[in-house]
Amino acid sequence: MTTLTTAYETCEAITRTEARNFYYGIRLLPPAKRTSLCAVYALARRIDDIGDGDLALPDKTTALNGLKLELSDIDGSTDPVLVAVADTARRFPLPVGAFSELVDGVQMDLNGTRYDTFEQLVDYCRCVAGSVGRLCLGVFGSRADPRASEYADALGIALQQVNILRDIREDLTNNRIYLPSEDLHRFGVRLALDANGNLVDRDGGLARFISFAAERARLWYERGLRLLPLLDRRSAASAAAMSGIYRRLLDQIATNPRLVYDRRLSLSGWQKASVAVRALAGVSS
Repeated sequence: MTTLTTAYETCEAITRTEARNFYYGIRLLPPAKRTSLCAVYALARRIDDIGDGDLALPDKTTALNGLKLELSDIDGSTDPVLVAVADTARRFPLPVGAFSELVDGVQMDLNGTRYDTFEQLVDYCRCVAGSVGRLCLGVFGSRADPRASEYADALGIALQQVNILRDIREDLTNNRIYLPSEDLHRFGVRLALDANGNLVDRDGGLARFISFAAERARLWYERGLRLLPLLDRRSAASAAAMSGIYRRLLDQIATNPRLVYDRRLSLSGWQKASVAVRALAGVSS
């Protein structure tokens, strides 16, 4: 039988190892919230790993459906991660159904879904990232405001837009295109890689699109960051640190869109730590 202590230790180990960006914010929380948010992350990571793993496509779908079934009876699970999530749901108002939304988003990836409009892309982002924002809010807690969940959703959607812009090249090598076709057409972009595997942009249309998309993502950030004043200090610092790391990446992309043509942008360890320290001090990142 899995004890709660073992369950949470398992989730914290997964988070420390795998949450290269988020753990800088998670560790700013007091112990009870920190361990619970690690449980949320560990399950979200498992869902993502099914989609990105080495299983054959039908087996990935089977695994996702199986996980959805387990979520419907989470209190009866003996799996360490699910045990920790079930306990978290008993202690905090965790919207457990949001995990099923994340499963749906990963299945969209497996289906090779393409997006004609930005509105369609937002629906995808809401599944794979807005859901996580709402799960985090369940652990953070907030002052009474009917828009709190909406702000958490928007912040997750903002972060996912940064991920998409950062990973255009990597996604294309995996035959995944998230950029809305209407936007690509508007800027005259035909996504392609050169002989070295770098993005092609002969007339600058891709750079112009990325600049436009970066500014659009900023608007989602502005909306999502309205959540922070509704949170207690430590929760606000955690959310600010996690979102601040991606906002730093967005600033780099907006300043020089061509940075994503031949690499996957990331911040150094000391830059991430700096964002976390500033967030804890209440300084905007």
